[in-house]
Amino acid sequence: MTFSWKPTRRQFLSGSAAVAGAAALSSSPFQAAYGAGYPDRNIKVIIPTREGGGADRNFRAFSGIWKKYLNTKFEPGFYPGASGRVGYEVYMGKNKPDGYSLIFGNMGPELLNWVVKAPESFKVEDYLYFGRVDTDPGCVFAGKKSRFNSIDDIVAEGKKRVLTVGTSRMAHPASIGILALGEKTGAKFNLIPLSGGKNTIAGAVTGEVDFSVLTSGSVAAKRKSVKTFLIFDDKNKLGERLDNAPTMNDHFGMKTPPLLSSRAFGIHKAAVDKYPDRFAELESSFKKVFADPDFKKAVKKAKGNWEYVNYGGIKECQEYTKDILEIGERFKPLLSGKK
Repeated sequence: MTFSWKPTRRQFLSGSAAVAGAAALSSSPFQAAYGAGYPDRNIKVIIPTREGGGADRNFRAFSGIWKKYLNTKFEPGFYPGASGRVGYEVYMGKNKPDGYSLIFGNMGPELLNWVVKAPESFKVEDYLYFGRVDTDPGCVFAGKKSRFNSIDDIVAEGKKRVLTVGTSRMAHPASIGILALGEKTGAKFNLIPLSGGKNTIAGAVTGEVDFSVLTSGSVAAKRKSVKTFLIFDDKNKLGERLDNAPTMNDHFGMKTPPLLSSRAFGIHKAAVDKYPDRFAELESSFKKVFADPDFKKAVKKAKGNWEYVNYGGIKECQEYTKDILEIGERFKPLLSGKK
């Protein structure tokens, strides 16, 4: 089935209206009374990828501080498979929309999933992202022992033979980046989904693939084992931690928009509608984490990159959703292998 989902004005207004009501409640003097007793048990968080990768580290750093403000514990459950689809199926199909379960997703690749093929058991507008934690650009990298020493080496070799490229998921902003580069230069790349960032890095380091593409934050955390060649953003914000790699637009004279992943917490739309008081508690406590100095310490302890951390609420998540879906539509033929 071929499917293209674009949020309509009605869908955006519907989601915004629900959140506006919750936001108004969170600023109301009666909010504490409305939210009294919530949460009275732990909150489950579905993570649609493998344990031990960038999403895991990001989640633990954030939730370790968030629990101080929400006065509860967060119980992660990892559900890799089908490029993140399994986790969303579990969240939407097996968790009650009561505010006691959330999903912690990577908005970029997971929204691109729906561009390539719609979910079968739920509608995309049945859940919404409300809390962005970071924005993380994709990059090109290889293991330290790779014979490639620059992106120009990769392009030159890719004009001679088809190079294998490890990626955490086929529908990923970084996948779009390398395919767009191939289209620009004539180099030939074959994407190999390796199921998660941890495996994608391992594939490059062991030589299972010629090189890999992934979110640059995860690559920087393993910089002793890899070398980075190219960044899919307007600027290399991590500098030496990513080997001072150039950006694709600067190096190749391209005008591709920044290809960013963005990890965020999501919730059932029905939970927002039915329990606006609980959602207000989630929103207000979520935002407090970013001003807590312990959060920065937690990010650095987890080998994260503070430069990529930035708060985003419902509005920012909706804007990101709109942008990444437009990018997905533009590069859909490349993602689906039809071009």
